[in-house]
Amino acid sequence: MEVVYFDWLDYLVFGAMLLLSALIGVYFAFFAKRKQNTTSEYLMGGKTMGMFPISMSLIASYVSGISLLGLPSEMYTYGTQLWAIVLSEWIVSVTIAIVYLPVFYNLQITSTYEYLRLRFNQNVRLLGSIIFIIKMMLYIPIVIYVPALAFSQVTGINLHLITPIVCIVCIFYTTLGGIKAVVWTDTLQTILMYFGVIFVLVYGTCRLGGINEVFRINQEGDRLDFFNMDPDPTIRHTFWTTVVGNYFSWLASCSVNQAMVQRCLALSSLKRARITIFIMAAGIYVIVSLCCYTGLVIYATFATCDPLTTGAIRKSDQLLPYFVMTITGSVPALPGIFMSGVFSAALSSMSTGLNSMCGVIFEDLIRPAYNKPISEKTASFIMKVIVVVIGATCVALVFLVEHMGALIQAGKSLAGITAGSLLGLFTMGLFLPWINATGALAGGTTSTLLVGWISLGTQAAMLRGDIVIVPKPVSVSGCEGNFTLPTTTHSSVEFDRSGTFFMYRLSYLYYTFIGMTVCIITGAIVSYFTQPNNPAMVHRDLLTPVIHRFLPPQSPNCTRPRLTQHDIEIHAREMEHLCTQAAFMLYERLAAFDANNGNFDEDLPPVFSRRFRLDQIPSSTNKQDLARSDNTNNTE
Repeated sequence: MEVVYFDWLDYLVFGAMLLLSALIGVYFAFFAKRKQNTTSEYLMGGKTMGMFPISMSLIASYVSGISLLGLPSEMYTYGTQLWAIVLSEWIVSVTIAIVYLPVFYNLQITSTYEYLRLRFNQNVRLLGSIIFIIKMMLYIPIVIYVPALAFSQVTGINLHLITPIVCIVCIFYTTLGGIKAVVWTDTLQTILMYFGVIFVLVYGTCRLGGINEVFRINQEGDRLDFFNMDPDPTIRHTFWTTVVGNYFSWLASCSVNQAMVQRCLALSSLKRARITIFIMAAGIYVIVSLCCYTGLVIYATFATCDPLTTGAIRKSDQLLPYFVMTITGSVPALPGIFMSGVFSAALSSMSTGLNSMCGVIFEDLIRPAYNKPISEKTASFIMKVIVVVIGATCVALVFLVEHMGALIQAGKSLAGITAGSLLGLFTMGLFLPWINATGALAGGTTSTLLVGWISLGTQAAMLRGDIVIVPKPVSVSGCEGNFTLPTTTHSSVEFDRSGTFFMYRLSYLYYTFIGMTVCIITGAIVSYFTQPNNPAMVHRDLLTPVIHRFLPPQSPNCTRPRLTQHDIEIHAREMEHLCTQAAFMLYERLAAFDANNGNFDEDLPPVFSRRFRLDQIPSSTNKQDLARSDNTNNTE
């Protein structure tokens, strides 16, 4: 098939998406009623964000270009077993809403890792923040690489020329507009993402003759594989790895992730935050299923002429862009809409990462290092500089991503290095009150080093050829010209990896579970030998409500870690009542002085002169209520 490249209409659609994203950042920076010049506005949106934009932002943040390109490629190359990951996403949402979110919302923290300071100490908070920064610095370059790869496929332009353009636009609106710009651009980009994917798969399905025909061709090609129940943990994808293993991976990505917590706390109530999480789960379920089905459509289209074998593409991750340009390229503006969707997914993930990293670096690393308070103007400037610096660093790291394997496995493997230790740290803090700070430090460090060794060792073994992931069979029988299939491509026998170290052979979907388990076990052992905490002395606000009933009574000497939002409101009402009560009592005393001996008035300070009258008490004060409260407290 002849490859079709972008025409002027496609460039126009794509350019309009980038321009709108940039204009949203300009609007919130210069024209919105509430400027993004305070830490509360820049990081939390002043806690006035609505559920719809927050939900769309979360969907866009977690469904990156890695999913849009990687999932169809996975279905085409290895079959549909990975599709089962959608089953665990609903369970994760319930877990977040019941176990994790109530604690974070009650504490009202700007940085998720501030919890680690409240529960353990500053050193554990620093460890958690550094692990998170490492995680995002490994993740964002892959997110940038994905749209650049796709754009290179549909335009012929070198991807390393495209990468800086993507990042400059993203850094621009993230720097200027803060979280409000990020959230609203995410909303725009989510709509484009859905529209692009649905348009492409509907057109492809109709062209093939319907959904039944798509599944028939995939059944004949041995692509439909949903219930591989083999419990062997070294098999890359089984039902257990995709459901159980992905549960912990997804839980780490959502429950203790700065991006998730930051957006949920931008809402006005816990109930609205919980609703938002379930909307996000539904949205992700739909988009992941659409992406997986798109992979089936691509295979049905190229079942008799594999583009990777013929040399039409270099990597399997280019399958979707190739499909769009060869099959739908004749439809005006459709390639442009599709590329806008892919870029939208990438831009939203990158902007979310930059904004959340900015919050963590500023709140956990920079602010504690200052010996004096930082003004809001200075804080706003520092956060914008942080976004620019980490964005530029991520651009430089893209060159390393090009040499990695399949996007889905590369992304999950690198994320697993830090996800398990972070999930372990927070889980210990929320569920195990006897774990102390020393145990948390030891557990987090050991877990990160162990899973990092496994993940990087596995990547190295794959590059050496010690580990080969055997793809499903393909065909070139319907291609024009003579092509010969490589002998390894047809192999249906699992590659013998018995000579490779066992830990390197583990499925990458278990990395988070391994990291979390090692973190908790190490933390428990170290805490046992270094004077564990007394559970009665750990405040209940720092523990998940799920375990409160199983704990001993809280000690009266246990101090609250910090004022919760509920306490702040109660204390504010109490202070208002005390102030108005004091004002009324002062009025009564001055009135008595004035009635008994007018000369007393001259000895009082000017502020207490007899010119003080009842009408000087604020009009919002109820005088009758004050009189009643004064009668009950009049002891002098």
